[in-house]
Amino acid sequence: MPDLHTDINIHETINSGQIFLWENYGNEWFVIDGHDVIMAKQKPFEIITFSKKMKNFFREDDNYRKILKNITKDKIVKKASKYYPGLRVTRQDPFQCCISFIVSANSNIPNIRMRLQKLCIKFGTKVRFQKREFFLFPTPKMLANATLQDLQECKLGYRSKYVLDASRLIASREIDFDELKKAEYGKCKELLLKLPGIGDKVADCVMLFSLEKLEAFPLDTWIVKILQKYYSENFRMDKKTISKRAYENIHQDVLNHFGKYAGYSQQFLYKMERDLNEKKWL
Repeated sequence: MPDLHTDINIHETINSGQIFLWENYGNEWFVIDGHDVIMAKQKPFEIITFSKKMKNFFREDDNYRKILKNITKDKIVKKASKYYPGLRVTRQDPFQCCISFIVSANSNIPNIRMRLQKLCIKFGTKVRFQKREFFLFPTPKMLANATLQDLQECKLGYRSKYVLDASRLIASREIDFDELKKAEYGKCKELLLKLPGIGDKVADCVMLFSLEKLEAFPLDTWIVKILQKYYSENFRMDKKTISKRAYENIHQDVLNHFGKYAGYSQQFLYKMERDLNEKKWL
């Protein structure tokens, strides 16, 4: 059994760009996860949910020490892992994760949070949990029945149509997250890319944080800079932006280098580099 008190660092995990709908009150962290609220405490370590259902949101069932042993063969990842002991990849509600990263396009974390909070307030269900009020994330059907104007009132801008069209495809079960979890990486990505507003990077985020694809390695401008800075001899990264074909080739090279837990490596590298550049998570 893992020592959850030391193997899961709630603060570092939540403040790593994986999830945007959370609140912190002292030692208590509250995370909106689909139609549920998770309350997590570090000391003493405790996780309870509004639904009273057991959830492995922090991937408590991962063999974390085995994963660390695997990914820290890379010296840069090893350095990053020492800065952030207990940093985990999360296991999120797939629909919320999908919409969150569609909304994240060309934005920053404070604005992403603001837009998602407005979505929850406008469309979500209000609940009371641990003497506090929260708005749950809307269901696919709720957003599928929205109007473009409704969504634009949540400050989504051009993303409004992407959110509406993606929600309709998911509500109709044309995209089935349960099936995507079972699918291998390539097939899962192929199907996700059918959703409006989803490109390679967003697809990799959704796969890594909600669809059990720990080999997913989202490539954004931060990760491109990291690969150029630390891995210039391993990967050819001549440009700040990546074409679709180049993305696919680089992902295969990344997988060959970092292995089947590449997504964990990505999180450590991403967290380290953003903090080194004093970028805010709030």
